[in-house]
Amino acid sequence: MTPKEFAERLPDTAFAFRGYNFTNIGRTAELMADPRYCEPIERYLRRAEAVFRGVLNRQVELVERVRRGEDTSLETYAEAVAIIVAVEMAQLEILERQFQIEYQKARLAFGYSLGEIGALIASGSLEFESALMIPLSLAEDCAALAYDVTLAVLFSRAKMIPYATVERLCVRISSEGRGVIGISAVLSPNSFLLMGQGETIERFRAIMGELPEKTYLRKNDHRWPPLHTPIVRQRSIPDRAATLMNSMVGGFTVPRPPVLSLVTGAASYNDYNAREMLHRWTDEPQRLWDVVTQTLIQDIRTIVHVGPEPNLIPATYTRLKDNVEAQTRGSIGMRALSVVASRPWLKSLLPEQTALLRAPMVRQVTLEDWLLEQH
Repeated sequence: MTPKEFAERLPDTAFAFRGYNFTNIGRTAELMADPRYCEPIERYLRRAEAVFRGVLNRQVELVERVRRGEDTSLETYAEAVAIIVAVEMAQLEILERQFQIEYQKARLAFGYSLGEIGALIASGSLEFESALMIPLSLAEDCAALAYDVTLAVLFSRAKMIPYATVERLCVRISSEGRGVIGISAVLSPNSFLLMGQGETIERFRAIMGELPEKTYLRKNDHRWPPLHTPIVRQRSIPDRAATLMNSMVGGFTVPRPPVLSLVTGAASYNDYNAREMLHRWTDEPQRLWDVVTQTLIQDIRTIVHVGPEPNLIPATYTRLKDNVEAQTRGSIGMRALSVVASRPWLKSLLPEQTALLRAPMVRQVTLEDWLLEQH
């Protein structure tokens, strides 16, 4: 896609901001090696370093780490938080200054986990330093909670998984007093991310017979800070975040473009509620599926993935695309419905879920790759 095509597609584009992962550098070192891109990336990393030092009272060398291509780990979770947000902001500045592609002319934005804070900064609702201070202030306690936490994917190969049943099982297990377990994200109607302390994931496996047949639970080998679950309440992270945000700069501007919140699954931010929304963001599940559905209902045709090495959101759209194509390939009726769903004058007459059939028409662009492809 040329810069001209990119700019022309902005009215039907959503920008997606990535969150924390077990790899967080991506191709940023390559971008820094390009004379066109080095200065904004280094400048934002230096700004993040200053916030880091002020909050955590220790030295950090983010520029040198990124230049070496040295990735982060759970032990350097705070560094990862600073790098991700800084690189996301730098990529968008490069896009505008080098290619005259203005982020704020896009239709929508959203972000998974930490990415929601990035989206709010980019959309002018929050100020970079003040907003970054919040997750950095809580990073060490979030990382400390991770050492006794297991992440698992709950998924079904047949039917939808009832949210209320999963939630009820988690509450029941937590009430037994041997650790807390909760839903961290809803990836689709048939897949959830769960996080649990101690043996609670195995306990969930033992009583998950209430769920539909062919429902499985698969553990992840990596350790993850248990954000978006009740586990973070053990260190008072939601209330501490709320207290810190009382004196946060910004939060009195409607995001532009509108930001779909993964707390609500909708464009819920106004000119004053960012603090309350981000308070809920700390311990409520990420409703990724609701946001993906919203982008399709609103006929988004391009998703631009912002940040280093985005993974979860691209995989979600790709999986949906593959599933839709598999379903429509052998069905004349489904193929016809898919064509109808792409026609603006008819789409308003169809049920909302029919919008999912537009998934194969969505073009995905990974911004760091696109920048490196420009000559």
